[in-house]
Order: sequence, then structure tokens, then C-alpha cells
Amino acid sequence: MSFFNGAHTTIEGDMNNINANNYHYHDGRSRNAVEKLREHIAAGAMHDSTERCDAPKCHPETRVAVQDELVGWIENGDQEEDPKKIVWVTGPAGGGKTAIMGSTAETCQKKGLLACGFFFSSFTGSTNRRFKRCLVPTLAYQLVQDDGLRDVGERILSCVERNPAIFEKKLEVQFDQLLLQPLRESGRNMESPKVILIDGLDECQAEQHGDIPRTRQEAARANEADQKEILHALLKAANDPSFPFRIVIASRPEAAIQSFFTEFAHHTTKTLFLDDKYNPDADMLLFLEAKFAEIRREYQLSASWPSSDVKQTLVENASGQFIYVATAMRFIEESSAPPQELLDQVMALQRQDVSANPFALLDALYTHILNSSPKPLLAARWLSLIVTIMFDKPVSDQKYSARFIQLFLESSPGEASYVFRALNSLVSIPPPDDHTSTYSLFHKSLTDFLRDPSRCGSLYVADPEELYFTRYLQIWKDKGPATPLSQLETENFLDQFMEQFQSLIQWDPLLIDLEQNFDSYDVAWWVRSQHESFKHPNCQVQPQHVFNLQYLFTTVHTKASRKIVFHYVHQNGDTQGASKARLDNSRQGALAAP
Repeated sequence: MSFFNGAHTTIEGDMNNINANNYHYHDGRSRNAVEKLREHIAAGAMHDSTERCDAPKCHPETRVAVQDELVGWIENGDQEEDPKKIVWVTGPAGGGKTAIMGSTAETCQKKGLLACGFFFSSFTGSTNRRFKRCLVPTLAYQLVQDDGLRDVGERILSCVERNPAIFEKKLEVQFDQLLLQPLRESGRNMESPKVILIDGLDECQAEQHGDIPRTRQEAARANEADQKEILHALLKAANDPSFPFRIVIASRPEAAIQSFFTEFAHHTTKTLFLDDKYNPDADMLLFLEAKFAEIRREYQLSASWPSSDVKQTLVENASGQFIYVATAMRFIEESSAPPQELLDQVMALQRQDVSANPFALLDALYTHILNSSPKPLLAARWLSLIVTIMFDKPVSDQKYSARFIQLFLESSPGEASYVFRALNSLVSIPPPDDHTSTYSLFHKSLTDFLRDPSRCGSLYVADPEELYFTRYLQIWKDKGPATPLSQLETENFLDQFMEQFQSLIQWDPLLIDLEQNFDSYDVAWWVRSQHESFKHPNCQVQPQHVFNLQYLFTTVHTKASRKIVFHYVHQNGDTQGASKARLDNSRQGALAAP
């Protein structure tokens, strides 16, 4: 039976909240297949999702040459002397790759050339945009929505209906069953070429399995393994005769990715490196002209402001990095001081030798902006913590809101607003009444800067986990955040706070401190709090609350029992340590109990 017999497919509203009722099929089975597929997608990774509404796009009339080359290859690549099925768009950080891919996606969609796409992001947006598990389902979902590929979409949904566990299979198997087999079975020849766009492949991260956190080196190796797995699957698809799409992949030229294209895919791939050939300086000058014109209108400044020499100096300082001029203009657009004063601050940054460090001027700009905070080092510590704990090594799958992070970090009410003052050019900060949106860094190059002591100097934070542990334990002692909250908001905060507990006690520094200092915490209060959460009819994390209760109760019981055992041994002797062994076995058994 056809899933699409007489169907009319529409998409309405927020792409991050897709309603299955928008799709009309002939029977309930097809609806179930769509819903099952939808459960495994990363809606925010689609090029036109609301999550990406503020994502960088090429400013009008900029990056025209590189966009024309990409779209020209998509439309007419078969006519080249040595046709390729894949284009790799690469270049250094801050070169505008994501902006180019976003604008190319929009152009291709308007021309009917876009089959599907996935925009990875490790530092902003929803968590599932980081991982490979959502890649194939998201691509397949977009093909299902293409009215011109209804026969392919029908076979994709048939696969989901026959094998709902397909999403637990290896990536290669998912590619084969959800994409390649439906294309083979349809026997379709494209009337016009279509393209799959994959952006930010270097930001794909390996998921953490198990309770023991990886070291940074282990995490890097795991990330590279997942990235290469994606590349091998894409290469296999590109070489399949039944695969009709071209593929564009954008990433930094990281060693593992570069070696893949050199060793395995050089016969299939055309490399497009964003260098001076595409005249980025002229594009940046156009961008500056447009941004300064907006400031002139807002502040009623002279048409000659600023001088051509100033704009040219900014372009030279950028050294081909669009992120430099974009960050500089966000800083100048701030209302913390008159625009000329802020422009003077940017121009006063000392010109440095970029041969030793190509990011020298960008680093100087980041340093200057951070130093404009009333508490620069604390701002750097908070940003480093947000990057490493909340983004790099999240303690749960949940993406914590900016409001939660503010409450977690503040040692006094209003401290977050004070510390992050003047940092709006680096971080997208939700308004005070927004309790759901997350912090969002404007560019991944800020994380690179914060992690490298040779770049951020005195602002380097060697161990952001230390601040995390300190704040976590302080909230334990205080039985909540420093900022007074309503009862409802307090309950919401404590629920999110305790969600982290099971993962965090696997970290020895926190576990040791927590157990050694249990006497200074009101553990009975926390037990009651978890018990009340467990009984709440809307509780969504009951297994977590059960574990927390077991752990707290058992640990307190063990500490009390040890005091009794110690007293007994002291009075009667216990040379074989039998009492302590029985005690430890009892504790482990209690924790393992269902």
C-alpha cells in the first residue's frame, strides 16, 4: 500500500516542533512510521530550522565567487573534465564556512536543488546536533518530505515500519537501509541534480557511554572515529550507482578529516579551500560598509564615518578571517559606549606578527572584550565552565537553560548579569524573562581561544571542573541557589540539579569531598526533597530519584555504622577486618538494589 496515495504534505510552524498531524496518510500505519522516524531526527540541524534562524549567513553580495562555484558544480558538475561526486569545503577557523553553507542551502532550496542537509554544532543549539546517531534519520526525514521523491519516501517509511530498530544499527547499515535501498528500489533517475549538504563535520562528537568520563585525548580520538565513520558511509553512498545526489561537506582541515580525503576519497572529491583566491578582503569590506551604514543611521553620524583607512585596517587585521570583522562589529554595535569610542578601542589593539600566530589579532580582540567585563577572570572561568562542562562533557543529555546555569554559578543574586556585562559580542545571552533558552557562543573559535593558554594568557582556566565542584557543593550546603526563587522555580531548579547527581558521583574529587563532609550538609533535607519529587505525579525522572534516595540513605547509614564498628573494634578488636568487609559489601549491595 502506498503511504502517499492521495497525500498532501505540508510543514507548518516551528521546524523544531514538527506536528505529525500536518501529514495526511491513508492509514494509521504510515502515521506511526512518520512519528517513529521523527523521534530520531535532529530538527535543529536542518538548514531552515528556527534553531538556526540566527546562524551566520553570507551578507548580501559577499562570498559570491565561492557560492557561485558551489552552485555551479551542483548544477553542472557532470560536465567537468574530471567529474566528482563530493566537494569538500574547508579552510581555517573563522573563514565563513558555515555562513557559505547556510546561504548555499537557501539558494539550492529556491532552485529545487536541495535534497537534504545536516548542520552539526558542538557549541550551540540542541544537543542532538552533535552526534552521528541523528544524521541518517534527519536526512531520510527530509527526503520523505520532498514531494518530488514520494516513491523514495514511501520506501523509507516501509523500512521504518518493518524494522523500527534500524535506528540502533551501525551508521553504515542505516545509510544502506534508510537511504540507498529505497533509492535502488525506486530506480529513480533525477530530472535535475540534487545535493546533500553536511556542515561542521569536525564538530561531530562521540557520545559518552558508561559512567567514567573520558580524558580529553580519549574524547578527541572517539570524535575522530565517528567523523571518519560518517565520511566512509558518505563515500560508499557517493560511489553507489543508484545514489543520485551530489554531496558537499564543510569542515575545518583537521588531521583525521584531511587524511581521509587524501587517502581514501581523492578520486571522488574536489577540494574547495577558502583562501585568497575567493577575495575575502573585498567581501569583508562590503560587510563593514553595510554594518557601519546601520550604525551611522542609528546614531546620526556623518556619511564619511569612519574613514576608508579605518575600514581597510580592519580588513587587514582580519587576515582573511570573517569572524574577526563580525566580532569587531558586534562589539562596536553595543550600547555600552558611543560607537567611536568602541571603534577606537578596537583600532588601539596592537598590530602583531600573524606569521607566528595567525589568530593574533582575533585573540587580542577576544582578550579585550573579556577584559571589558567588570570581572574578566571570573567571566573567563564561567565561559570555560559553560564550554567544558555544559557543552563538551555534559553530565546529562539535557541542554541546560541559561537561567539554570546563571542560578548554578551565581554566589549572589544578579552576579551573572554583572559578570557578563559587555560580553554580548561573544555570547548570545537570553533576556532575563526567558527561562528556557540556552547560552549560545557566536563562533567556535572562542572555545579554541579559551582552551589554549598560549592564546588567552592570563585568562586561561586550567581546571574549570574545580569551579563546577565548588558551586555544586555550595548548593548542597545552601540547599539551593543563592538567588531567592518561587517555590515552583526552586523545584524545577533542584530537579535539574539532582539529575546530575548520579553522573557526578563517579568523579572522585566530588565524591570524596561529598562523603567526607556529609556531616556539614543537611542530608535529611535532601532525602525529603528527593522523596517529594519521587511522589510528584508529574515527575519525569523517577529512576534517577530512586537512585539518589538509595545513595543518600545508604551513605548516611554507612557513615553511622562505621562509627559503631570503629567503637566495637576499639573495644573488642577485629584483626581480620571482617566487620568492615561486611559493611562495605552491605553498602555495595544496597546501591545495586533495584
